Amino acid sequence: MAAAQKKRADRVLSFRMRIGLTMILVMLLVLGGRLFHVQGLDPAGHAQAAVSERLRSIPLPAHRGDILDADGRVLATSVDRYDLVADQQVVDDFVRYDESTKLREEVPVETGIAELSEVLDMDVEELTELVLGEDRYSVVARSLTPEQSTAATEIGIPGLYAEPVSERSYPSGSVAGSIIGFMGDDGPLEGIEAAQDEALSGTDGERIFEVGGDGIRIPIATFEELPAEDGQDIRLTVDQDLQWFAQEAIAEKSHQYNAAWGNATVLDLKSGEILAMADSETVDPAEPGATDELFRRPLALTQAFEPGSTGKAITFATALEEGTLNPTDSFQVDNRYEEDGQTISDATRHPTLDMTAAGIFARSYNTGTVMIGGEVPQETRYDYMKRVGIGEPIDIGVGAETSGDLRPPEEWDARQHLTTQFGQGYTTSVLHNMQTFQTIMNGGVSVPLRVIDSYIDADGSEHPADTGPEERIFSEETSEEMLGMFEGVVDYGTGSEAAIAGYRVGGKTGIAEAAGAGGGFDGHTQTFIGAAPLDDPQYLVSVTVHRPQGYWKDWEVTDTFREIMSYVLSSYDVAPAGAESQAYDGFTGENQDQPW
Repeated sequence: MAAAQKKRADRVLSFRMRIGLTMILVMLLVLGGRLFHVQGLDPAGHAQAAVSERLRSIPLPAHRGDILDADGRVLATSVDRYDLVADQQVVDDFVRYDESTKLREEVPVETGIAELSEVLDMDVEELTELVLGEDRYSVVARSLTPEQSTAATEIGIPGLYAEPVSERSYPSGSVAGSIIGFMGDDGPLEGIEAAQDEALSGTDGERIFEVGGDGIRIPIATFEELPAEDGQDIRLTVDQDLQWFAQEAIAEKSHQYNAAWGNATVLDLKSGEILAMADSETVDPAEPGATDELFRRPLALTQAFEPGSTGKAITFATALEEGTLNPTDSFQVDNRYEEDGQTISDATRHPTLDMTAAGIFARSYNTGTVMIGGEVPQETRYDYMKRVGIGEPIDIGVGAETSGDLRPPEEWDARQHLTTQFGQGYTTSVLHNMQTFQTIMNGGVSVPLRVIDSYIDADGSEHPADTGPEERIFSEETSEEMLGMFEGVVDYGTGSEAAIAGYRVGGKTGIAEAAGAGGGFDGHTQTFIGAAPLDDPQYLVSVTVHRPQGYWKDWEVTDTFREIMSYVLSSYDVAPAGAESQAYDGFTGENQDQPW
């Protein structure tokens, strides 16, 4: 009986052993097959997957190009900074070498964080939340100096590393701030910084390497580096010193009249280069939020207004070009003029005067202007206005612009065919007005305005900016005759305070009503645009004050023009020639000494 039981037990045990052996053999076959697949059929793929798990990539930011003034002085540049980043899954206790004891010591991660808090001047609890956790990418601190970055990483916390970044610096503060523009957290926002970002930013590179389980780079493992291509420097036409001077001058004038804003712009008349484009308040690119939004972009581009009597320049130039007018033609000029049921009046009352066309221009009489402009077809006047750029966008590479508003003649109402002759019924910007005067005073040739001189590669190679084609709009004869008429404005007309001893100076005053937000007019815009020296016109200066407070007859901007133009002539070594005035006589007959 016992023998039979033993025999059954042996059979059961034998069966179980066979089952167990079979299972082991099956497992071995599975593992063997897997091993054959890994090592025999796809060894490279699995090895690459393992390497990929250990690879880390760090961007190598391209150096952002500098923005320079006309003389190469730095207006905007980039400085080296670092973001401190933690791979929280790697952060742990660590071992480091103690120089004082010459021994390796174990350092709890909490101790490392406490040391890091002193370097970064951050609260330990706040820092702990940023360093410890499960995130593979946690930004611990931004914009560290190279010294701070080195001190932080030398603590030795595994998984903690510094990423190089670039931070913008503006050495001249608010000088030309609205032209330069500024950066935001997500990139450039305004001005040259934004409009020329593609040229400035370059192309980032990349560094790829392998790390071990402790987050430290494996020295002999994969290492690749794609170098960055640095951005281009951009040299402007702006003269930093002149820009500062103009900013101070227009700020003082705007403050004097408690105006909404003021602008002073200086142009090289022959080349179209903008030497200064100054606003009464200017943004500091390092702190743009501290400046009202209005002043974060150049007012010379963004603000549209009726030009007022500066708009008479295009009317007179067109009449001269079309042969319907000579500067010495005689007119009887009353204080009021009626045409097609519309009454035009001059700003101040005066008796009937026997005047030349040049005198009408110098004294800025609306009544005489419509007599002259009325001899030219509306479509012809409109065509010349468009050809000098009125109603068209002006792009100087800053990214902010206004085209103003000039409707075609078929859309003019019963009064606009008259008011457009003396700068009302349409709007322009400061740069539109400058373009008009540049064309008329530059021998009749329009040269595109520009603020960018050239692009400079990292290796120093320079590429001049595309200036666009020049275009002849008026003849040299028309331009020369207009210079004499502009000079009359300063000699005996509305711009007498613009005179500069030793130089021939000419220009045009303008005052226009400013449109209110709810319709109608509730303010004024005062302007003077002038050039010197007229025997060889080189520089053009515009001064505009918007919504000055007080009585309009008390407003004067020619003194600010004189101040800025005198600085320009002195800075660019234009010696006084003492040449005699070429202004035309303003009156005929017996009323030459008539007051106005």
